[in-house]
Amino acid sequence: MEAEIITIGTEILLGQIVDTNTRTIAQRLRDIGLDIYRTSTVGDNAARIAEAVRESMSRASAVITTGGLGPTIDDATREGIALALGVETIFDPVLWEQITARFASFGREPGENNRRQAFIPQGATPIENPVGTAPAFYFEGEKSVVIALPGVPGEMSYLLEQDVIPYLKQRLGLSGTILTRVVRTAGLGESSLDERITDLEKLSNPTVGLSAHPGRVDVRITAKASTRNQAEEMIWQMEATLQQRLGDRIYGYDDETLESVVLAHLKSENLKLAVIEHGTEGLLAISLAAARDTFAGGRIIPEAIDMDAIESHLVAFMAETEARAGLGLSLVQDEGDWTLRILRILPDGSSQREYEYGGVFLNVRERGVSFALEFLRRGLISLGNETIP
Repeated sequence: MEAEIITIGTEILLGQIVDTNTRTIAQRLRDIGLDIYRTSTVGDNAARIAEAVRESMSRASAVITTGGLGPTIDDATREGIALALGVETIFDPVLWEQITARFASFGREPGENNRRQAFIPQGATPIENPVGTAPAFYFEGEKSVVIALPGVPGEMSYLLEQDVIPYLKQRLGLSGTILTRVVRTAGLGESSLDERITDLEKLSNPTVGLSAHPGRVDVRITAKASTRNQAEEMIWQMEATLQQRLGDRIYGYDDETLESVVLAHLKSENLKLAVIEHGTEGLLAISLAAARDTFAGGRIIPEAIDMDAIESHLVAFMAETEARAGLGLSLVQDEGDWTLRILRILPDGSSQREYEYGGVFLNVRERGVSFALEFLRRGLISLGNETIP
């Protein structure tokens, strides 16, 4: 069994708003053990909505749409789904009573255009929306069920949790779960990391996949089991294997970021950090600025500087800010090639790194910041007398 999600709204296709509903729905379906193989976005056009719904119904046990249930003429989800099912939309007086009562609670009366929201495809079952004015509905076909939810995130989330998830668990007989764990690494490129865990990426359950970011790579573990405890055990076993192979290249898990981990190490050592940077547009300082208790401040150096100059500027700035930890970063491009210089100063001494990049690099500034933070993290681990495998 699998599900597909269709987000509806021309404003999403135009980039005017960001679709967060797909993520919310996908996470909850994952939690109840329902696989998702496809998601899609379609504009406010009944014919195109119908085409998307028909295609999804041909493949999936459950099709969930979100958006297009409002009162305006371009809210075409009701008509699109009806077209896909080969039925008409019909007026539901009970829904109209619910809509009217909802408006009355606001001290208002619904307009004539709100009457459109009381129409649903013939044969569909309405889902009352107590937190909004757009009723939802579902239609049970022979092989697939179509569920239409509002696009307003708060309304969608409420109906998903209160009505849709219990309904899907009963209809599809779902008793399992799918758990995901993200293992975050730095200091290894995607290809280098891939070489170390290629065999793990070929497994079917749990699955292991990579997601690369500038200077960082995430390893995603996904386990599917009949119970949560079984899925957690599978995750833990895979985590242990990854720890053996990747060691201290793993800096965190799930919602942890390299910045948050570095700041936590600084706090545990009772250190304040001062940073100077050139060529990165202040990205290093920006990434740390929220932690006022451990971040003493940042300074941008306008001219290109070598390692000696980095040290001179950094030592002076640390004295000015009374910081006991310092991180200096210089990124310079010369005839297409990049030179990255990093200096860290900690109570146990200073250390430096220099990297050369040839050719075109995307996100080179973000990559430089990641390398600098990882270099600092490793120094803080040694300072804390932790073992580095």
